[in-house]
Amino acid sequence: MIDWQTIKTVLLDMDGTLLDLHFDNYFWLTHLPERLAEHRGQKIEELKPDFDKLIASEQGSLNWYCVDFWSETLGVDIKSLKEEVQHLIAFRPHVEHFLEALKHTDHRVVLVTNAHRKSLDIKLALTHLDRHLDAMICSHDFGVPKEDMSFWHKLHEVEPFDPESTVLIDDSLAVLDSARKYGIKHLLTILQPDSKQPERAAGNYKAIDSFHRIIPDKTK
Repeated sequence: MIDWQTIKTVLLDMDGTLLDLHFDNYFWLTHLPERLAEHRGQKIEELKPDFDKLIASEQGSLNWYCVDFWSETLGVDIKSLKEEVQHLIAFRPHVEHFLEALKHTDHRVVLVTNAHRKSLDIKLALTHLDRHLDAMICSHDFGVPKEDMSFWHKLHEVEPFDPESTVLIDDSLAVLDSARKYGIKHLLTILQPDSKQPERAAGNYKAIDSFHRIIPDKTK
């Protein structure tokens, strides 16, 4: 599925790719609405319609991923509420084995995530994901999400990768579409980003159910 001999740079998404999206889905769809209703003295049934509409209105924008934006908008400490359910944070199948194998190759491994730095800090503290990486890039540092074409131009300024020899693995089809337009040649998505949900359609992209299928065997 990946000819590792043609690859120099490995760009990896975090949520739904390296880490199980169940944590994020549970937080936004269940935990946050429940705690927000409790905070406001409302019934969850009263709160949910407007809450869902508000969340959906920011989908695809940088605000959608921004802890500070939602803390200010909703009047609660999003980071603290995430920490209440941080026990749900977990690697997807065979991710650690995959990352460990990459360390023994000549590939440059870069995390490219839309996650806010405060969310990233929570996950790094629990997973120590950063020990496997050469660099970590948050879209908030650039002021645009990965869905925006300008993200890849800004990324190239700090990580001068060759699109022809770069692979991006990401669970978001919208992000992959943006990367494809930029010219990144090797694109791969995830069949089951959330372990508690069924597999989903992969669009026009090659997809994996487990990182075991793409572990490189060419060492330094």
